[in-house]
Amino acid sequence: MSERRKFIKKSLLGSALLVPGVSNAFVGRQTNQLIGEKPLILSTWNHGLPANAAAISKLKETGSILDAMETGVKDTELDLSNLSVGLQGLPDREGITTLDASIMTGDGSCGSVAFVRQVKHPISLARAVMEKTPHVMLAGEGARQFAIAEGFPIEKEELSPKAKEAYEKWKVTSQYKPVINIENHDTIGMIGMDKDGNLAGSCTTSGLAYKMHGRVGDSPIIGAGLYVDNEVGAATATGLGESIIRICGSFLIVELMRQGRTPQEACEEAVRRLISKNKNIKDIQAGFLAMNKEGQIGAFAVHPGFNFAQGTLNSNVMVDSKSHF
Repeated sequence: MSERRKFIKKSLLGSALLVPGVSNAFVGRQTNQLIGEKPLILSTWNHGLPANAAAISKLKETGSILDAMETGVKDTELDLSNLSVGLQGLPDREGITTLDASIMTGDGSCGSVAFVRQVKHPISLARAVMEKTPHVMLAGEGARQFAIAEGFPIEKEELSPKAKEAYEKWKVTSQYKPVINIENHDTIGMIGMDKDGNLAGSCTTSGLAYKMHGRVGDSPIIGAGLYVDNEVGAATATGLGESIIRICGSFLIVELMRQGRTPQEACEEAVRRLISKNKNIKDIQAGFLAMNKEGQIGAFAVHPGFNFAQGTLNSNVMVDSKSHF
């Protein structure tokens, strides 16, 4: 894993992930610092770097932190090399790719979709649920029918070439076991704050590879994979969804910040709580990102290997998170 991470770092340094006015680099540093810059955007894993770049570009264009949160993760939903987000993601045990997503603003507005098939951008569908329905969550066929009614293109249901190859190999043994930090891929969770201190967040995933058909993780569950409150701050999660759902991870972090904890302290407490509530922790990876109203950030994971992208109007860098073990 250490050699692979060195390779990823070198690849990122050499890749063209630039947008006008936004620099990109890979650095490791402490995460409990006061950034002091607004706007500020955080997103999970290596794919957060181009996602941040897209979000920052959109924020410059429209000034809307909500637009930025949607646009940023849409970039990841289209990344054909990513097998854990979007329709190119690895399928469930039946060979079907199903998607989850959520979006939220600091005034409490939120929307999500779960167990969705054939929709290229579930994050945009989640936003439509938020803005055009009286509901917070739509799931399965109902979510797909809503997508059709709203004019979303319905894609042909077929596995991407990489996903199909992986699925055929998996069927030889048909054994399921979570693999932590695999390919530095997982849910992308993104949280951001505009120049005026308004907060928003987004989260999107294709879920666990080879999951039971119908399984839903933490990403579309408000308070688990994502929570945003303009009075306090925002948090998002990545990793094994079941472990995060058990502690309402993102809501927990925001409430701890409300009580006076720093984002770093809140993320570390959430990880301790998660460890105490889950068995076989050696096989479980989960990581949290948080920011408060002052622009102070936090990041912490169960195991080493979790990193995130930190973006402002003038920079966009990768940061290694600390971990419990």
